[in-house]
This record gives sequence, structure tokens and C-alpha cells, in this order.
Amino acid sequence: MTEARAYLQARLALLFQLMFWSLVALVAYVWAQYVVYSEHAPVHRNIVYAGSFVGLAAMAFVWRRLLARRELSVEALYRIDATYSLGVGAAFGASAALQSDLRPAGYMALVYSAFTVFARALIVPSSARRTAVASSLTFLPMTGAALLLAITTTQEMPGPAYFTGYLMLSIVAIALSTAGSHIIYGLRREVSAAQQLGQYTLDRKIGEGGMGAVYRAHHIMLRRPTAVKLLLPDRIGSDNLARFEREVQHMSQLTHPNTVAVFDYGRSPDGVFYYAMEYLGGGVDLQKLVHRHGPQPFGRVARILAQVCGALQEAHDRQIIHRDIKPANIILCERGGMPDVAKVVDFGLVKEISADPATSQSQVVLGTPSYVAPEAFTDPDRVGPAADLYALGCVGYFLLTGRLVFEGATAVELCTKHVTQAPAPPSRLAASVPAELDAIILRCLAKQPAERFESATALATALRAVPQDASWSDARARDWWRELERSESHAAIESVLPTKTITVDLGYLDSTT
Repeated sequence: MTEARAYLQARLALLFQLMFWSLVALVAYVWAQYVVYSEHAPVHRNIVYAGSFVGLAAMAFVWRRLLARRELSVEALYRIDATYSLGVGAAFGASAALQSDLRPAGYMALVYSAFTVFARALIVPSSARRTAVASSLTFLPMTGAALLLAITTTQEMPGPAYFTGYLMLSIVAIALSTAGSHIIYGLRREVSAAQQLGQYTLDRKIGEGGMGAVYRAHHIMLRRPTAVKLLLPDRIGSDNLARFEREVQHMSQLTHPNTVAVFDYGRSPDGVFYYAMEYLGGGVDLQKLVHRHGPQPFGRVARILAQVCGALQEAHDRQIIHRDIKPANIILCERGGMPDVAKVVDFGLVKEISADPATSQSQVVLGTPSYVAPEAFTDPDRVGPAADLYALGCVGYFLLTGRLVFEGATAVELCTKHVTQAPAPPSRLAASVPAELDAIILRCLAKQPAERFESATALATALRAVPQDASWSDARARDWWRELERSESHAAIESVLPTKTITVDLGYLDSTT
């Protein structure tokens, strides 16, 4: 992270250096023109000069005293970036408004504003989204100035045409800078991905989620393929870094055969954090399984859920809860000739059960809304192992019916239904579900944690007692995987439901209970 932060700071320093001298040249040019052609000089030129000197002094201070001499945090660098974008736009907007009696001044301000957003897109490593926001900040005060000029001054064209023309040019500049930043940023990520990370060489990207991207890689000395997860450069920050490191630490402690194995952890020379884990080539996550092949036989579902229970029990025994159990985080694969082996992945939102409640953020719910237990919304500090069992019940419901337990147009609507509404039995949507499995799923989905199974082991015992489905057996499972291999090639560990962080008004939910 130190290298990545230093690189961002160096690029911002370069941007400030280049733009400082560019603006010095602009002010010098304007001053010379007003001296030579004094009859065309605007009335408020001295105010423009004073404002220019103040702005240039501020830029010089940030460049020479902050960016060049101090080690700033990533958050501070982001604030400087946003302040620069807004400040430049405000300066040019004010310049255009103050020099309204010289009509070319407005066009010059627009042109230089476009130069600044293009320069930032070329120099500063930034995602397309961040570039779009920064560019919009630059043109926001310019828009006010353009509207003022369109209303109060006479231009070469009518006021509405003048303003809409400005809007078109500014939108084009924002779009071009955003697209350029996206291309440059993507190329840099591809170059970074092609490099060697420790003892691993990355081959190709196979997935991307809320915390990072996953690449297929291979060890220099070993031929066995490996999956390497990288923390995305635009997600670097103290909170995300701590969560990423916690993911590695917790996963490295888990040895259950149904938990993806972590082999190694490290940091590249340019500050990219990564860890190497078991490569699940040919696997398919449960989200894709249902989307591509529809609801699954209840015998297969019971076996899959029982395997996941084994992985969860080991985690719970180590005082760890996963907190993001969902179909996309469970990979079904073949291992050692055994079909239908379930692997639990992505412990990026794990929570230590023994964590100090005083340090938790009770107003922030982490997880995927369709699979989060009611207590995560009503009392986040008391989220425990039972929350994983609730989420696993939601997974089982989805596998059996192809439907979510609850549907909602918004995250808050989903939260409310998880807290207040009773779910429909799976058998109502899938008649083949036996009463025993129906009862197990509904018990997992109980609103109160105490009403669910007392442990993942107890849940696994109940699942194994479900009568066997004659339509699903080991032989049928092997045939299914052979058919899959012939029909298509699947990428591993690719999440189609990225983890979301949602903020919920807990007082609103309490009022509905």
C-alpha cells in the first residue's frame, strides 16, 4: 500500500507542477495582451489578476509544501484531487463572469477547463467513475458562470443557444476524459496483472468482486495452477486494506476440505496486495448453476448444504462467522475424481465473534441484502453463527426454487421483509421438495436466532437424514459433470452478485416489528 500511495502522490505532484506552469503562462499571456491592447482590457481585470495570484500561490503551496515534502494518506490525496478539480473550475468560472465585457474570455475559460480535465485523466491514476466525478466538479461552477453570461450579456448567439452550446462542449469533455481515464487505467491494471507477484505469474483474469479481482496464475517452480486475488487499486484505503488482510488471515486458518485453501500472501513492489489460493478450475458457483440449469434436485441440494455446514462449523469453532454466505460464494466443482464438491470462498466480510462491540458500526450492514439475517438489520452487534445458518437457508431456498426468499425493489424493502414477513415454504414453489427438507429450510429462516439450528453440525445432521432423491446419485453427478465438460468451459470464482454495503435506518425497521 505504501508504494501505491506514493505513486498516487507523485502523479498528483506532477499534475500540480504542470498545471501551475501552464496557468502561469496563461496569466502572463493575458496580462501582455491587456497591456498591448489596453482598449480591449476588461474593467475587472485587476480582480482577475489578484484571484489568479491567490490561486497560483495555493497551487504552489500544495505542490511544494504538501505533495513534494510530506507523506500524505490516500484519503488526503483524494481530497486534494477533488479540491483541485473544484477549485480550477471555480477559478475559471469566476474569471469568465468577471470579464463578461470581453466575450472571448468565456471561451478561453472553457478551453482551459477542458485542458485541466484532460491533463488529470492522462496523469493521475484514476478509475472512470472517479474521473467522471472530478471532471464534473470542474465544470460545475463553470456551468453557473455560463448561465449568468447567457442571461446578462449579449453574445454572438441567443442566450439559450449559448448555454446549450456550453453544456454540449462540457459534457463532451467529461465523457472524453472519463473514457480516456478508463482506457489508461485499464491498461495499467493489465500491465500490473502481467507482472510477477512473488513466486506467481498471472495468466488471465477469471473474476472480479467487491473487494478485488481474481486471476488464474501459476507458481514459478510448480506446474499446478493457482488462483491469485488482488486488491483493486481504486479500492485501496485503510478500511478496505484491513478487511482484505483479515480475509487472508482468517482463510489461512481454515483447513476444512469444503473451504478454499489459501497458500500464500504477499505484496508486489508497486503496492498491490494479493493472496494465492486453491484454483477451482472447471467449477461453477451456485448462482450460475441455477441461472444456467434451473432449480436443482432436492437430493443434490441437501448434499451441497451439508458440505457447506462442515466448512461453517470449522469457522464457527474458531470464533469466526462468514457473514456473506450466498450462492456466488459457494463453488461447486470436481476434486480428485469426486463430483459435486462444494467450496466456500470469499471471507472478506468475516467478523470475529469476540470483537469488541464498542468498535462496531451498528448503522452499517455488511453483506448481500437477499441473504442477510434479520438480526443484522435490527441488532448488528449481536450477529453470530446463526446468521450464517440463515443465509445458508436462503441459499437452499434459491437452489430448490430458483427464487429468492424475498423480492424487493430496494435494499430497505428487502430488509423490512427479512425482518417482518414469513417466507413461503419452498414446496409451494417446487412440489418435489419433501416435507423434511421443507421444515429444515424454514427452520433456518426463523426470525429469531435461537429458533434456528443450534449449530452448523446439527443442521448437517438434519440434512443427511433427508430421504434420498432417486433422481440424484453419485453416478448421476458424474454424468452431469461429463456433460458439462463437453458443453462449455467455465471460469472459476466469478461473483455475479458483488457484495454490497448498505446503510439502513434501524429505527425505521424497529418501528415495523
